[in-house]
Amino acid sequence: MAEGKNKPVVKNGTVKKADNQTALKPAAKKTEVKKNENPNAFQRVIGFFKRLPMNIVKPFRNTWHELTKVTWPTRENLVNSTLIVLAFMVFMGVVIGLLDMGSTEVIKMLSRWAA
Repeated sequence: MAEGKNKPVVKNGTVKKADNQTALKPAAKKTEVKKNENPNAFQRVIGFFKRLPMNIVKPFRNTWHELTKVTWPTRENLVNSTLIVLAFMVFMGVVIGLLDMGSTEVIKMLSRWAA
């Protein structure tokens, strides 16, 4: 081609003309090295033991990562929430105790009436 004319440029497998650009060579395809797709039993056992420490550590690492995302309550919020829960538990204990005593008295009254 003569100088000053458009030269072809290869991009994405297509040839395009562009001003004052040199032609690009298509990228060489990488040859993939295939590993043994079906390892024998011994290789699988060895692979299991090689991955075992990482498989044990991985859940703990993930848990620690999630705990760093937690928004922890302030001490004041924690004390307030604890007191609310304790007060509710005492209240429900009293309610359940009164229901128990009332139902016991009803059963006693019914048993005296039936006898």
